[in-house]
Amino acid sequence: MWCDAVLFDMDGTLVDTEGLWWQCVALVAGEFGVPLSEADMPEVLGRTIADTAAYLAPGDPGPLAARLGEEFGRRVAAGVELLPGALELLAELGEAGIPTALVSASPRSVVDRVLPLLDGHEFKTTVADGETARGKPYADPYVEAVARLGVVAARCVAVEDSPTGIAAARAAGCRVFEVRHGRLPTLRELAD
Repeated sequence: MWCDAVLFDMDGTLVDTEGLWWQCVALVAGEFGVPLSEADMPEVLGRTIADTAAYLAPGDPGPLAARLGEEFGRRVAAGVELLPGALELLAELGEAGIPTALVSASPRSVVDRVLPLLDGHEFKTTVADGETARGKPYADPYVEAVARLGVVAARCVAVEDSPTGIAAARAAGCRVFEVRHGRLPTLRELAD
């Protein structure tokens, strides 16, 4: 077999929530009087709520983090769309008997809202923000997923869309397939 497991990011990879997150951060930052521009994207997209809040309000990120979590959860609960090819790729991996894991920078409450949308796909494990000492871009979430699966990172492929997630997966020793333009690969493209 060409790999032992495929590890998926969630936001911007399986579901179209990157735009929701950016809108949420822009709204909440504005409420707190913090201007936001495209230059802030690397510190916002693919980051945890706590990291984003600490970036925007380094002196006292707690209130901003609470508001970000509330607003993002509300937006996800209102509905998200799957990215093209998500269900097909998950089904192909299931049919091929390749274990999968979900490794997200979103909190457990958001992950649990999204999982039912994935057409009953059974991830062997899921790792959400707050379940490791550090989030992406650190390797911790991927290291945790690999350990839970009982596989070797170098024999895993991480499917990621953001520089933050790509850095985390590579730091953990995984091979990385970068999702571009919101389109997931087929199983054949992933294996190649």
